[in-house]
Amino acid sequence: MKLQVHSIHFDADQKLLAFIQVKLNKLDQFYDRIISGEVFLRLTKGESSKVLIKQIDIKINVPGGNLFVKEEGRSFEEATDLAVEALKSQLRRFKDKTTDKTAPGSQVALEQLGLIAE
Repeated sequence: MKLQVHSIHFDADQKLLAFIQVKLNKLDQFYDRIISGEVFLRLTKGESSKVLIKQIDIKINVPGGNLFVKEEGRSFEEATDLAVEALKSQLRRFKDKTTDKTAPGSQVALEQLGLIAE
């Protein structure tokens, strides 16, 4: 998957970028028509000004729409894992919606033609 990573107000380490790329490449197992992705990495101040919360926003482009997730964590790796899990469920739902359930040969089509008893 073609992936653009933007780190806002800091420079991301190559290890982090490679980690994110590997994790997002695994999404192809759930939906193989992913076009591209865009990742935004941010450091935001938590309740106390000394603690920085790591935030990741991921936008995935698929035919017919975009999927978006925003997660926070103590590390970018933790936030990435949470975001990938959320994207997995979004991709499954998107794939189920786009799959034509009345395609010829499907169970519903055969029942409508009277070829299979309901």
